[in-house]
Amino acid sequence: MSTLSSTASATASAEEYVQRVYSEVTRRDPLEQEFHQAVKEILECLVPVLARHPQYQANAVLERLVEPERTISFRVPWTDDAGAVRVNRGYRVQFNSAIGPYKGGLRFHPSVYSGIIKFLGFEQIFKNALTGLPIGGGKGGSDFDPKGKSDREVMAFTQSFMTELYRHIGQDTDIPAGDIGVGAREIGYMFGQYKRIHGGHEAGVLTGKGLLYGGSLARKEATGYGLVYFVQEMLAAQCQNFEGQTVVVSGSGNVSIYAIEKLQQLGALVVACSDSGGYIYDPQGINLDTVKRLKEQERARISEYVTAHPHAEYTEGSTGIWTIPCRIALPCATQNELDEDAARALVSGGVIAVGEGANMPSTLPAINYFLQQGILFAPAKAANAGGVAVSGLEMSQNGMRLSWSFEEVDERLRMIMKNIYRSSVRAAEEYDMPGNLVAGSNIAGFLKVADAMLAQGVV
Repeated sequence: MSTLSSTASATASAEEYVQRVYSEVTRRDPLEQEFHQAVKEILECLVPVLARHPQYQANAVLERLVEPERTISFRVPWTDDAGAVRVNRGYRVQFNSAIGPYKGGLRFHPSVYSGIIKFLGFEQIFKNALTGLPIGGGKGGSDFDPKGKSDREVMAFTQSFMTELYRHIGQDTDIPAGDIGVGAREIGYMFGQYKRIHGGHEAGVLTGKGLLYGGSLARKEATGYGLVYFVQEMLAAQCQNFEGQTVVVSGSGNVSIYAIEKLQQLGALVVACSDSGGYIYDPQGINLDTVKRLKEQERARISEYVTAHPHAEYTEGSTGIWTIPCRIALPCATQNELDEDAARALVSGGVIAVGEGANMPSTLPAINYFLQQGILFAPAKAANAGGVAVSGLEMSQNGMRLSWSFEEVDERLRMIMKNIYRSSVRAAEEYDMPGNLVAGSNIAGFLKVADAMLAQGVV
C-alpha cells in the first residue's frame, strides 16, 4: 500500500473512531447538550493525532477521557431568612487525574445541572494540562442563585454545601475554586466550614481564598489579565498590539473587569460591557471605577452605569453588544453567548481578533465562521487558563508557606500564557493546521493527558 493510501486509511479509521465515541456520549447522556458540544469540538480536532498515533485508539483513551472518573450529586438543604427550608442540588465531577489532583471551580447559578458541570469539567482537563502545572480536571457547583440573597442566606447555603463536599476534596485530591456566582465571600464561608468539620488549617484545599488566610495576590485579576496576555501574543505574531484598538468586552464580572483593566493599561479603548440584563455602550471609553463600584461593592445592575455617565447608552438584552463595531471582541460572560449571527456582525463591524474569556462562549458555527474569515481566534481553554494557572500558583505558595508579591505572580502568569500560546501554535503546525489555535490548544492539551494515561495503564 502506498504512503498516501496508508495515510488516507489511518485518517478514515480515526474519523470512524471519533464518531463512534461521540455517538456513545450522546446515547448515554442525551440531554446534556453543553457536554456534547464540548466533546464534539475537541474530538474533531484530534483526528490527525489519532491517525498518526494508533496507540490512543488501541488503548481506548477517548472512551476513558469522556467518562468522568467520579460523579457526585447531593442535596443541599438550608434555611432562608424567612425561616423556610430550601433545597438545592450540589454537584462535583472529578473528571481526570492523570497529571495531578482534580482542579476546577464551583459555579452557583440557576442554570447549573449535570450537563453544565460535565462540559466545564471536560474542558478543564485540557485547560489545566496547557498550563504546564500538575493538575487534573474537575468542576462542581449548584443550581443555587446567590443573587438577591443576604449574607446570612449565602452562608447557610455554602455551609450546607460544604458539609457534603468536604468528604470528596483535599489539597492532594481535589481542589475547588470559584466560578460564576462564587467569589471571595462564598469561598470564605466554605473554607470556614471545611475547617470546622475537617479540623486544622488545610490552606491548599480551596483556591481563590482571601489574602488573610492563604490566598494569592493577583488571583482575582488572573483570568482577565491572562486573557489579555494571550491575545497580546496572538496580535504580536501579526505585528499588532492593543494601542488605540477599539474593544468590546461582554460581561461585567471578575473576568470582564480585569480584562478591561489590563486592556486600558495597554492603551485600548474599551467601549462596551454587559450583564444578564443588557449592555452599555460608552464611546468615550468604559469608566472602570464605576463598573467596579456597581459590581464589586454594590452588586448592582450595569444599567445604573448611565446614571453616573449620562452620555453612555444602555440597551436591554445582551446579544446586541456584538453589533457594536470594534477591532477586538472578548466574550467573557457565559457559554454560547456568541452565535453565528453575532460572529457575522462582528466581522462586518471590522473585528480582527476574538478572545474567549468565558468557558465556551462561542458556538461551533461561530468559531468555524471566524476561522473561515481568517479572524485571529483565541479559544477559551487556552485564553482563559490564567485563573486556574494562578490557582495552581496559590497551591504552590500554600505548600511552601510563602506569599509571593503581585509582581512575581503576574510575571509567572504572563509566562504561562505565553507558553500556552506557543505550545498551541506548535501543535497546530505539527498537525498541518497552522494558525488554528482551536485545534492547536486541543491537541497540545490532549497529548499531555493521553500520554500520562498510557503510562499509568488501564485505570
